[in-house]
Amino acid sequence: MTETALYGSWKSPITSELIVSNSIRLGGIQLDGSDIYWCEFRPTENGRSLIVRRTADGEITDVTPTSFNVRTRVHEYGGGAYWVDQGDLFFANFLDQRLYQQSLCTSPEPLTPEKPLRYADGIVDRLRRQLICVREDHTQNDQAVINTIVAISLDDQTQTVLASGCDFYSTPRLNPKGTQLAWLSWNHPNLPWDGTELWVAEIADDGTLAKPQKVAGGLSESIFQPQWSPEGVLYFIGDSTGWWNLYRWQNQTVKPLYPLEAEFGEPQWAFGMSTYGFASANSLVCTYKLDGVQHLAQLDTTHLTLTEIETPYSSMSGLKVGADFVVFLGSTPSQPSVLVHLNLLTGQLTELRRSSLLEIEVGYLSIPENITFPTSHNLSAYGIYYPPRNRDYIAPENTHPPLLVRSHGGPTAATSSNFNPVIQYWTSRGFAVLDVNYGGSTGYGRAYRERLKGNWGIVDIDDCINGAKYLVAQGKADPEHLAIDGGSSGGYTTLGALTFHDVFKAGASYYGISDMVALARDTHKFESRYIDSLVGPYPECKDLYNARSPINFTDQLSCPVIFLQGDEDKIVLPNQSELMVSALRKKNIPVAYLLFEGEQHGFRKADNIKRALDAEFYFYSRVFGFEPAEEIEAVEIWGIEKEESIAPEVDRINTELSGDN
Repeated sequence: MTETALYGSWKSPITSELIVSNSIRLGGIQLDGSDIYWCEFRPTENGRSLIVRRTADGEITDVTPTSFNVRTRVHEYGGGAYWVDQGDLFFANFLDQRLYQQSLCTSPEPLTPEKPLRYADGIVDRLRRQLICVREDHTQNDQAVINTIVAISLDDQTQTVLASGCDFYSTPRLNPKGTQLAWLSWNHPNLPWDGTELWVAEIADDGTLAKPQKVAGGLSESIFQPQWSPEGVLYFIGDSTGWWNLYRWQNQTVKPLYPLEAEFGEPQWAFGMSTYGFASANSLVCTYKLDGVQHLAQLDTTHLTLTEIETPYSSMSGLKVGADFVVFLGSTPSQPSVLVHLNLLTGQLTELRRSSLLEIEVGYLSIPENITFPTSHNLSAYGIYYPPRNRDYIAPENTHPPLLVRSHGGPTAATSSNFNPVIQYWTSRGFAVLDVNYGGSTGYGRAYRERLKGNWGIVDIDDCINGAKYLVAQGKADPEHLAIDGGSSGGYTTLGALTFHDVFKAGASYYGISDMVALARDTHKFESRYIDSLVGPYPECKDLYNARSPINFTDQLSCPVIFLQGDEDKIVLPNQSELMVSALRKKNIPVAYLLFEGEQHGFRKADNIKRALDAEFYFYSRVFGFEPAEEIEAVEIWGIEKEESIAPEVDRINTELSGDN
């Protein structure tokens, strides 16, 4: 039997405790013969990442001891933190950033010295008994970082620089014979989705590189995932046509394999990303995104035909291809992500590991809807809409739900309809949610991705606002109860929308950017010139930076905001949040601030993830005037008395409902 209650005050079985206590994060898939390896990020173990192995007979074991945390800080975002070959494991340990070597029957032993050096994205060169990987040298200081490709001897641990001189390197890959090395490089102000170069060199007798030549790429062409076929032909993904498509380099000539207005590649925020692999000399398996929808397919590299592989998954990532099988992370809108084994001969799917034991009864599950909505300059933007849903409740007549607009980070990234228990947390309590893929998001081609060039803080904000207005016009959201949240660059979009416009009535900034000038001065090397393309070069465009920095216009900000920040964040420093909090307190605008000890750019500890989610919900309950159905730890909100509400219309409806009872 359903109960009538205000949107936001519905009792939900999807609690923050349930979300964090039953969840891990899966990634970093690697194959070693018939053995499958992956990384598990476990919030309940203080955010530790470890390597897990599954043998051919199905036995699953943790490989790295409990005292190790497998994570590299190269580019700060990491990825490619371990690699495995013939049972030998090599990984970066987070605490000291050293590389360790471990076999299946031995404990980890350090392979690199105790120096401010970081390593990622490696391979094993058996012919020369060495590792080849990316090295990031912080010996001078964090403002004078040097990136190179190095070889590390497995015999005496000496390190030899193989490629240097560019600002960044990634994806060193040996051909099957071990005679040639391919790699990617790029320079400031580019990021890898702007423009990279693919290089190939011969390996001389002394192990150094000889006769290097550029194969593809440039200042405005992004190359992704170079990989050698079993026959020694170099393949890669490039976007010279405006779409990340597959190519191969053979006989000194680059040829497209299957031209399509679809994205076979992704923005390389982390090392080790993979969207294709070889099943045989003349067949590869790949994922691609067409009109925002992801597909799995097999490409015949001889006849150049693409055959769809049907699966129940709406999203697939981390693809690795073995002998007649594929392993990937698959997810659906209603199921948490799982590690999947696909037999290419029989089509049989086997789920090896679930990221969550969370089971949500269908009556509490909001089903996402992909929407396209009109935005500025007669253009369209994209989003994913989740209606409120809870089988136990209906809302009072003639009321509309509060809407939470989510602005993803990056900003060169994208959201998807993958199952997200955090979104279900909101919708099962009576919120509608709009997850926006604003102009600048990936998955829709280079032209859509470049809408944000020079327009960060304009296009992204306009699209979030226009998405909210679109749902209000359709009667799917209450215009007086619109909220927006986001993390990192999504936090910047959130703060900009709240400061420069008056559509949203509250917001939450997770380690968000408030001062573009401070970001340009203080951030790490990988992103230090990112804003050159998003806004303009600094300091030449300092006036523009100031004009788009919310911290300079707190006089225009007049709605409540909650700030959530890690005290060890090196990408967006805590002072970015603290300056905004101080300014709002001086104006006596309701504001809350939670600083999480030991957290960096993104929260990893279970208690902090739980606290942040509940705190945001509690904050909106006070601002919008609804009563949470369950007891939630209070948050200190400056500018609101403990029992005070700033939503008089909701107070009136609450009084009427109480009278009815």
